[in-house]
Amino acid sequence: MNDNLDTKTGWLESEQLENIRANVPLVYVDAVPVRVNEIGVVTEIGLLLRQAADGTISRMVVTGRVLYGERVRDALLRHLEKDLGPVALPRIPPAIAPFTVVEYFPDPDVSGFHDPRHHAVSLAFVVPVDGDCQPTQEALDLGWYTPAQVMSDQLRREMTGGHDRLIRLALAHVGQLP
Repeated sequence: MNDNLDTKTGWLESEQLENIRANVPLVYVDAVPVRVNEIGVVTEIGLLLRQAADGTISRMVVTGRVLYGERVRDALLRHLEKDLGPVALPRIPPAIAPFTVVEYFPDPDVSGFHDPRHHAVSLAFVVPVDGDCQPTQEALDLGWYTPAQVMSDQLRREMTGGHDRLIRLALAHVGQLP
């Protein structure tokens, strides 16, 4: 076993992570938090306002790395609770399956999804939340928007890295693309 890897948390030293980012695609999860009405129709989409990987302040979905030895379900819950607060009460279905797979590249022209730090493969999920969401320390704000609002030109301009495209795919997946 490598002593440089903390198997309890899955975190790597900064230098090790940078070396891996330069040579290996990393696995991420993207979670589009939604509120649904009593018949399961998406009524609102939650977007965080935070500093993106490219240094801009952007509207984005909940996103983060899957740690070594961590199940995808656990990564989703960890990132949702970290970004939306401990009482967000996300509903992860028993059989989870992403609605799409997104590939982020350092070159924005490769796929339209961009992360200047590395090549990442992200499993994207739409996740209903039932609780009171309070953005935590990394997020500047959390806003809830109707499907029409989230697809407005103004709000789409506030998203970088392809998150506007990801939201569009999520809305199409749940039958709510305006």
